[in-house]
Amino acid sequence: MIDTLLDWFDENARDLPWRKAGTTGWGVLVSEIMLQQTPVARVEPIWLSWMARWPVPSALAAETQGEVVRAWGKLGYPRRALRLHAAAGVIAADHGDVVPSDVDVLLGLPGIGAYTARAVAAFAYGQRCPVVDTNVRRVVARAVNGAGDAGPPSTTRDMAETEVLLPPEPARAAKASAALMELGAVICTARAPKCADCPIVTDCAWVLAGRPAYDGPAKAVQKFAGTDRQVRGLLLDVLRGSAEPAPKTRLDVVWSDAGQRDRCLHSLLVDGLVEQTSDGRFALPGEHR
Repeated sequence: MIDTLLDWFDENARDLPWRKAGTTGWGVLVSEIMLQQTPVARVEPIWLSWMARWPVPSALAAETQGEVVRAWGKLGYPRRALRLHAAAGVIAADHGDVVPSDVDVLLGLPGIGAYTARAVAAFAYGQRCPVVDTNVRRVVARAVNGAGDAGPPSTTRDMAETEVLLPPEPARAAKASAALMELGAVICTARAPKCADCPIVTDCAWVLAGRPAYDGPAKAVQKFAGTDRQVRGLLLDVLRGSAEPAPKTRLDVVWSDAGQRDRCLHSLLVDGLVEQTSDGRFALPGEHR
């Protein structure tokens, strides 16, 4: 099954810029942070801009936090930008401006979790380690376990089920991790799987069982409209577009619910995404005092 999947991946993998030969560990790390809960189409232009502007960790580390948040644009979850800025500083200072290849060392960097550390080790350095995201969990649930979808995450189980599928050779294992992820992203999708186009359909336990419906716990559906995430984004948009600190009156017009708006502004201050100047105005971090 994996050999067939690897052949399919060689012929059909999307031409994504962070997959190109010569992409550094830094380029892979930035892509993985950006891709968390964010579609590829939104990430690609911003990743290209970041790599042109900050091709090495030290370049990003030398930038202000505010400019990094501004350049994050509309990717969402902007605390990721601050964590990436912090990680860049450590990589530049302690690792010779080169992203480490060891999973445990990567886990010691600010804001780097188990998934990201393994993804960098596999995709940047060709190591054999299971890289498990939502797409991979769904492919394994269907192709191996015959279930309609993956149930609640279990790190131990998910890692073990994925690792046994990886070839023993590190380079092929790393490609297999990427291929499993690609299959889940473009073919074995959650709502409309394209089984007729799937390279491993003849081996898929779910298809062989008649594609039974998923009967596990319902997954929470994330909404955006009206949430604190939306309000925080609107407040940050004002500051991203302002060369000078903004008075609170400029922020007040973006959302009519004063209680929610003030709560969100306070959370941005607590998260370090916004700072208040000595005269009471608001700005992105590190730009004005």
